[in-house]
Amino acid sequence: MAEGSKLVIIGERVLIAPDKSRNRTDSGLYLPQGVEEKEKVQSGYVVKVGPGYILPHTDSSEPWLGSKNEPHYIPLQVKEGDYAIFLRREAIEIEYDEKKYLIVPQSGILAVERDEMYSEDLDE
Repeated sequence: MAEGSKLVIIGERVLIAPDKSRNRTDSGLYLPQGVEEKEKVQSGYVVKVGPGYILPHTDSSEPWLGSKNEPHYIPLQVKEGDYAIFLRREAIEIEYDEKKYLIVPQSGILAVERDEMYSEDLDE
């Protein structure tokens, strides 16, 4: 990401950097550019995640606490650094800071591969 700029992902969406290493078949044939974009299932690395699913605001039965009107979220299962396998039809391609990314709702992600060592670093 560009220094000084901040891309904010909204809601239950995930920003994914497509995996460019999948440019050849298992038998070793190199695929022309654009073939992978037509596949039904793609993969890539999770760069950023949104805050999650927003919970509806409910007024407190304790009026002396005051109204804070701050949204509350259910966090996503997907984390930054995960390798995601997702449905291409759910993805929206964007270009940001001269790089191509995909924005995918969490519901469009089929599975993630998580590096346990990296995952522990995020939790600390």
